[in-house]
Amino acid sequence: MTRLHIFDMDGTLLAGSTASLEIARASGTEEAIADLERRFAAGELDTRGFSTALYGVWAGLTPAHVDTAFASGPFLEGIAEVCADIRGRGEHSLVITMSPSFFAERLAVFGFDRIAASPFPDPPFPAPPDAERILTPEDKVRIAEEVRTALGVRPEDCVAYGDSMSDAPLFGHLAHTVAVNGDAHIAHLAAAAYRGTSLPDAYRTGRALLEGGTRAR
Repeated sequence: MTRLHIFDMDGTLLAGSTASLEIARASGTEEAIADLERRFAAGELDTRGFSTALYGVWAGLTPAHVDTAFASGPFLEGIAEVCADIRGRGEHSLVITMSPSFFAERLAVFGFDRIAASPFPDPPFPAPPDAERILTPEDKVRIAEEVRTALGVRPEDCVAYGDSMSDAPLFGHLAHTVAVNGDAHIAHLAAAAYRGTSLPDAYRTGRALLEGGTRAR
């Protein structure tokens, strides 16, 4: 028997922030990105509209900007420790994020087994992203199911960690879920909650759910 641990990035692994906000700080595009984030939160933009708009805002983006953004990001403590423990137990880790792949793929440095993100050309951008391939919250369920099935993991042996409305479909799909510094959109869906800066502590909360059996809904 093996298990699958599914992590969100923005607001979860990246505490209190998003890849877009960190890249904005590194590239001097804070005002434009803050406006897009506001419109997204208000429901004026979906993930595909948001990503298409990024292409214009970040016309001058370089790999150095992204490197700086990633290096200075407010990541939770102990991410590599958690990835190593999961792998040492013969289990699996997966990150699913709607943020651009050119940022999310850098999470491999922590030791995640799989990373799924919105396909985006590497900066400087030669062309806009394919809007039809930008991930949506509902895609988190699809990707989790594809990976789970391929690995032969039972649904009751999966645990998801997230923080906001983009995680709601996945939290509604799985029994074992941990709201990590979660907001009001996710609190009522989560089987457990953690607040703090330590991923090992949030991970222990998730393991406790797995050991305790499936939670009745």
